[in-house]
Amino acid sequence: MKYNALSIVWPNGSKIASGEKKLEIRSWTPPADFDFKGDLLIVENNNFLRKEGEIDPAGKPVALVKIKNVRPFRADDLLDACWDKWEPGLFAWELTDVRPLKSDKVAVAARKIYELEIDL
Repeated sequence: MKYNALSIVWPNGSKIASGEKKLEIRSWTPPADFDFKGDLLIVENNNFLRKEGEIDPAGKPVALVKIKNVRPFRADDLLDACWDKWEPGLFAWELTDVRPLKSDKVAVAARKIYELEIDL
């Protein structure tokens, strides 16, 4: 099955899956044509992907979520984001309908929101 996916560096993907992390903080927003009603697959990996086109072939699918809203990151978001310092100009992605996955599959982690075909 094809999913829209987002890679998140360990341990934050697991924190999303457990419900501890309710906000994902990014410097960018989803593309204008992003389907907020659809599922987003969270792929946890061990490396920050900083360069365009960079991938990590050793990611792990940890949760399916929906993005309820994307808004400016606020200082009072720190606890829900599992962050320790507020920074201006960032965006808080409000995550909802979190469904943890128990999977031993390996999944490619890539930058931004990307399409991933995987049987969960």
